[in-house]
This record gives sequence, C-alpha cells and structure tokens, in this order.
Amino acid sequence: MVKKQTVWLLTMLSLVVVLSVYYVTTPDSPPTNPVTTPMKEGKEAAKEQGASEKTNAKEEKETVFGTGDDYFAQLRLNLTEKRDEMKERLQEVMGSASVSAEKKNEAYDQLQELDNVEAKEAVLETLIKTNGYKEVLVRADGEEVRITVKAQKSSAKEANKIIQLVRGELGTKNVAVQFEPIQ
Repeated sequence: MVKKQTVWLLTMLSLVVVLSVYYVTTPDSPPTNPVTTPMKEGKEAAKEQGASEKTNAKEEKETVFGTGDDYFAQLRLNLTEKRDEMKERLQEVMGSASVSAEKKNEAYDQLQELDNVEAKEAVLETLIKTNGYKEVLVRADGEEVRITVKAQKSSAKEANKIIQLVRGELGTKNVAVQFEPIQ
C-alpha cells in the first residue's frame, strides 16, 4: 500500500514539474480566435475591391503612419527595438575580454543611464496620464524630449503645462509636445 502511494505521489510531483516548466517556457501570447466571414461572390466582391483601390492621398498617409492606438504602439515598438539594440551592443562590450576596463566602465555607465532614462520616461508618462490624458508616449534622447499625447483638444496652455512638468522632472530645456486627436 505504501509503495502505491509513493509511486502516485512521485507521478503527481513529476507532472507538476513538467507543467511548470512548460508554463514558464511558453511565450506569453494572447489566444487567437480566427473569425470566419462568408465570402462575397461575383460583382459585389469586385465592386468592393475597386472601391478600396480608389483612395485619396490623405487616407494613404493615415494608413502608412497609423492612427490611434496603432500609432502609439508602433512608436513604442520602434523605441523599444532601438534601445534593445543599444543595450545589446553595450552588454557585448562589457562581456568582451579584449576590451579595456575603462571601456567596460563606460559601457556600464551608458547602460545605467539608459535604464535611468527609461524609468524617468515611465514616471513622466504616468504623471501626464494622471492629468487626464488617455495615452502618452515620452521619448527622451539626450537633451531633447519628445512627448506625444492623445487628447480631445490641443492648446498652448496644456502643452505648456506638460513642458513644465517635464522640465521639473528631467530639467531638460528642449521639450516638444505633439497632440494626436482621439478617434
């Protein structure tokens, strides 16, 4: 009887370990649920295709640059990719055996500065969002800070308020605020 319980316990523990490893190693991706729509036939489909090809330049511009959440997501993605590449290069320098200790220290300092900038950007985004804005993206690059805000209306007063907030947090002189309309 004891042997069966031991085997059962070990089997269950093994199962828990295997499932834990599987859960930890699988990438986090939202479940996809493809939606099927009936195919349109004949003249109706051709008419819609012809209509979709007749777009004006303004619509094409919006498609290229995106609007709304897509625009912010694309900007964030580009910024993240750029910074990840910079971090990777700096970590390669730090890990290289042929690089002097001085260069490694410089790379480490740059990596720490990059992390600090990211943290300050996150704090600023949160502070600006608390002022009633739906979406905010802060991009700090050296002495320049570019802020893109999704808002119902844009005014010089609101932009000045955001600029003062950024200057208070970062002490940066060059701040640009861009308003994107909510759609």
